[in-house]
Amino acid sequence: MANLVDLSQPSLYISAAMIIFNPTFWNIAARTEYHHKTITKLAGGNSLYGCYALAVTIFVLGLIRDAFYERALRAQPTHPLLLSLGSQALAVLCVASGNVLVLSSMWALGITGTYLGDYFGILMDDMVTGFPFNVTDAPMYYGSTLSFLGTALWYGKPAGVLLTVLVLVAYRIALTFEDPFTAEIYAKREREQKGRGMQAHGKKVEPIGEKTVAQGKKMEPLGEKVGPKSD
Repeated sequence: MANLVDLSQPSLYISAAMIIFNPTFWNIAARTEYHHKTITKLAGGNSLYGCYALAVTIFVLGLIRDAFYERALRAQPTHPLLLSLGSQALAVLCVASGNVLVLSSMWALGITGTYLGDYFGILMDDMVTGFPFNVTDAPMYYGSTLSFLGTALWYGKPAGVLLTVLVLVAYRIALTFEDPFTAEIYAKREREQKGRGMQAHGKKVEPIGEKTVAQGKKMEPLGEKVGPKSD
């Protein structure tokens, strides 16, 4: 085992901690914003600026995590099997496909859609169903995982493969919290829209009823005029 992963290296645990910390942080921050508008208040009451601030924070934390990951890999032993031509080709494929998934996802969602704008009340008009969401339901997470794996294979580090498994587990756990919560945000909007639609429809019906009553009042004088003629 020591020939594959050097467990005595502190950088390995720092990298693992950052991998776990990042999705934990943005989920807690986003939920705090949704329930208490904490970030929006810090942004002067502007939810869009608050979302941008969280986006910058998440992006910077991602860069720090990646730097610690690369440092951890450099301190770990290399396995010759992972330096083979096939492994190196797979590394390039993983990094390339991972970046395609991440970048295309950001392009489709935009900044606010990518960085938890839903929790700020900035909702998308329609669900994105095209590429890359027709390939996977979480292209950002799986694309990032592929990039981690590709980097580990490129450097020939078994410890990187181990950390990649941790990345996948951390993202999968994050999805169990994010998916139902986000779905409820949009379901709530749909319920509110239906409620407003029913209220608006009800207001339109009332004038029709008034017109009907008014027409009934006009019929009464006509009846009075007809009455004398029958005498």
